Amino acid sequence: MFKSRKQLLKFKPDNGQQVLARARVSLYEPRGNYQLIIEHMEEAGAGLLMRQYEALKKQLELEGLFSADHKQEIPSKAHHIGIITSASGAAIRDALSVIRRRSPSSQVTLIPTPVQGEQAAAQIIEAIKLANRFDQCDVLLLIRGGGSLEDLWCFNDEQLARAIYASKCPVVTGIGHEIDFTIADFVADHRAPTPSVAAETVTMDQYEIMSRIDLLYSRLNRLYQQGLKTKAQRLESLLSRLRVFHPQRQMQALDQRLNFVVRRLNTIQSSQIQQQSARLQLLLEKFKQHNPQLKVTVETTKISGLVHQLQMSMQANLHQQQHKFSLQARSLDNLSPLKTLSRGYAAISKQGRLISSARQLVSEDEIDIRLKDGDKQARIL
Repeated sequence: MFKSRKQLLKFKPDNGQQVLARARVSLYEPRGNYQLIIEHMEEAGAGLLMRQYEALKKQLELEGLFSADHKQEIPSKAHHIGIITSASGAAIRDALSVIRRRSPSSQVTLIPTPVQGEQAAAQIIEAIKLANRFDQCDVLLLIRGGGSLEDLWCFNDEQLARAIYASKCPVVTGIGHEIDFTIADFVADHRAPTPSVAAETVTMDQYEIMSRIDLLYSRLNRLYQQGLKTKAQRLESLLSRLRVFHPQRQMQALDQRLNFVVRRLNTIQSSQIQQQSARLQLLLEKFKQHNPQLKVTVETTKISGLVHQLQMSMQANLHQQQHKFSLQARSLDNLSPLKTLSRGYAAISKQGRLISSARQLVSEDEIDIRLKDGDKQARIL
């Protein structure tokens, strides 16, 4: 690789490192030696994977797949936990151990899938879709034990990231060790550093639950005792007021007030009925005076007269126009050249132009003669 090409390298090659190179073959004929003249070189293996990883991460971040606004709330105690992982790996054993220890009442559904290899990403996507289709799990754990970048590469698949983003069921990832970050971790609703921590995230320790129950029971008992004491004090106060304000006296006062209100209501009702009756009678009289039927009859008579006048005017105008048309037709007929031809005259033209003077014609001119019953051609001598 010549210096001009070497300056374009974005890394320093080391012995044993995998690279992708583009080169041309050169032959030194005197010795019969072949050489590869390298024009471009880039990292392969882990280096290439890291570049693909960074490029995909940047693309999905710009699309908003990592946005915190889209992440769903993770239940602190899930009653039904779905686990997507290998059925024979250490991750499932660790997760089940944590769940049995912390929350033995939680139901667990394992959706076994490979977590390494070319087909792993597609099968994990199907597992996520299956869990969403049945819609029974409170949360999904996507977990795997540690490994190299190549081992965890299926979790950097773009379609898997979009499947996690589209999942209606919250997804918690626990992939590899604490230092391992995959694209799936960034898209997931919550990222745990290990499978065991992922299982702890969605479960609550039963001993902690019992302690909280004891605490809540103590608080409830204390509040209950305080409530009883408060109610007893209020009851005593009400009994004292009841002795002072006996219900019988209250009933008598209310009965008198009710009788007064009823009498007043009857008086007001009678007065309003009389007022409304008088007003209704007045409105009926006004309606008779301004009955629209009378106006309709008058206007109908007016319209009939106007229609008759319009018809007479149109007929007179039509006769006038017909007479005027007849006069104009008679004048046009008198001025028609065809009528002149019928009296023995002829129309002479040369090359489509009418001849009105003998000076317009010379010897050998061909002319057209139009008579009343046809055309003829002639030549001037």
